[in-house]
Amino acid sequence: MAPASSLSLSGLKTRCRCLSAKSTVTRAYGVCSSSESLSLSSRRRFRSLPAGGASHRARHSASPVFRYRSSAIVSATAVDFDDITRDRDACGVGFIASLEGKRTHETVRKAVRALECMEHRGACSADDDSGDGAGFMTEIPWKLLSSDIDGVVEGECGVGMIFLPQDATRAASCKKVIVEEAAAKGLELVGWRDVPVDKEVVGKFARETEPEIAQVILKSSLKGKELERQLYITRKSIEAKIETMPEIGDDCYICSLSGKVVVYKGMLRSSVVQYFYLDLQSELFETVFAIYHRRFSTNTTPKWPLAQPMRFLGHNGEINTLQGNLNLMMSREKTLKHPVWNGKEDELLPICSPTASDSANLDRVAELMTKTGFEVEEAMMILVPEAYDNHPELDEKYPEVKAFYRYYEGLQEGWDGPALLIFSDGNKVGARLDRNGLRPARFWQTDDGYVYVASEVGVFGDTLESASGVVSKGRLGPGHMVSVDLQNGTFSTNIDIAKSVSSNKPYEEWTKSIVDLDTDSCEYKSEPQWSAKDALEMQVAFGYGLEDSQLIIEGMAAEGREPTFCMGDTIALPF
Repeated sequence: MAPASSLSLSGLKTRCRCLSAKSTVTRAYGVCSSSESLSLSSRRRFRSLPAGGASHRARHSASPVFRYRSSAIVSATAVDFDDITRDRDACGVGFIASLEGKRTHETVRKAVRALECMEHRGACSADDDSGDGAGFMTEIPWKLLSSDIDGVVEGECGVGMIFLPQDATRAASCKKVIVEEAAAKGLELVGWRDVPVDKEVVGKFARETEPEIAQVILKSSLKGKELERQLYITRKSIEAKIETMPEIGDDCYICSLSGKVVVYKGMLRSSVVQYFYLDLQSELFETVFAIYHRRFSTNTTPKWPLAQPMRFLGHNGEINTLQGNLNLMMSREKTLKHPVWNGKEDELLPICSPTASDSANLDRVAELMTKTGFEVEEAMMILVPEAYDNHPELDEKYPEVKAFYRYYEGLQEGWDGPALLIFSDGNKVGARLDRNGLRPARFWQTDDGYVYVASEVGVFGDTLESASGVVSKGRLGPGHMVSVDLQNGTFSTNIDIAKSVSSNKPYEEWTKSIVDLDTDSCEYKSEPQWSAKDALEMQVAFGYGLEDSQLIIEGMAAEGREPTFCMGDTIALPF
């Protein structure tokens, strides 16, 4: 490796180096002293880049060059940046699934190997050891848990993976809330299990906020989807109660609470997840599928709860329509009704949060839809729709899906990326690429009964080469999806999925009731019909900002077409 250079940041020694085979990005955050100012919300990110201005993701370079965004090095101190509404990422993600329903520890090993090869997709803090986040979603390892705790029965129990405060008294308070709220929802405590971890592999910065990690096992008289809904509404009740306890704050977080899946994650590098979570090394840890994720958070200080996978999905990319999606969800959530919730809809609110990341908010909406009864593929097609106008392949091979998209576009606006989404509810696992198609994803099906999806080629090492044979392979195109039904052992690609989902209901008939406004016959008033105060109140209520009014609405009113404009300045910056 090339020699390292260093920079003192108010006594903090930040090591910076070019990327070797380890491919870890190092960085530090700082705020300016006195009259100096920083962009990116009072924060600077320093990065070591290869000589010649090559990408920070380069795997090989000559001598390192230290680059930053200002013309002068300033005094800086580490900060905790809490506003995560500007979160962006470009992560590594994928999954492995057995079509034959085989629960093996080998699936865990393959996922660990794939995640280790995703290290170059993530980043580390200035200590070169605290990762932005990495983790797995798998089936609950029933054999492992039942060897530790009596009374653990698959199909009758739910398992929660809980981040608890470091302070023992506050952790006990969290546990008390969890047990009380669970009992109020009809769940019986089977027991608590301290998740075995090796704290020595955690980076210095991550260790400062490292939670105590425990699993709670809850028993129910319900089964299947009813059990999943009971656990879901219990988690929402726990979260609402914790919100009223300022002494706890954000230090109590439920990574997952399900009778199907469990999430192991943290502010870790890819290569140390299996060493931190000792469960992953146990031969008793068996699963039929595994989702893996390595996080790259570019605009925020990473946190343990923001590591992925989330409770339903892992996300590579960003949601660029986030603010509009949040506004529209908030404006409609009070009207949401469905018989499966038996009048308990208010207990599910709020659905989204402006203080959660883009991935977390999308995860919340997708989770709500699947718990309400939508199939996972259907939910993803509604939330992340395909571009269906002027689409020759769609018109030729599966035109019936147009009615599906047209019907739902007035009910749920698309969450547009770029975004590659890997998702699972425990019964199915799949991948969806948004309609921009700017995140790579490849898939392979082998004749030994496995399906592999990855955002990188080669992350499985010689796994595919040593497999019995590749039956099919390909890449996800814009708006495309693949899905594995773990119950029936089937693998479906985009056209089959689209045809199946769109034929479930008479969408073609339903869309006939959609009436397009005849703008030619509208009578336009010459004088304003609202006062400035009333107009402003309505604009705020419907999520319109100053840019919407000045750049879009005024242009549409004046010219009768949607305006096109440049976001940003193309003039070169002076040096």
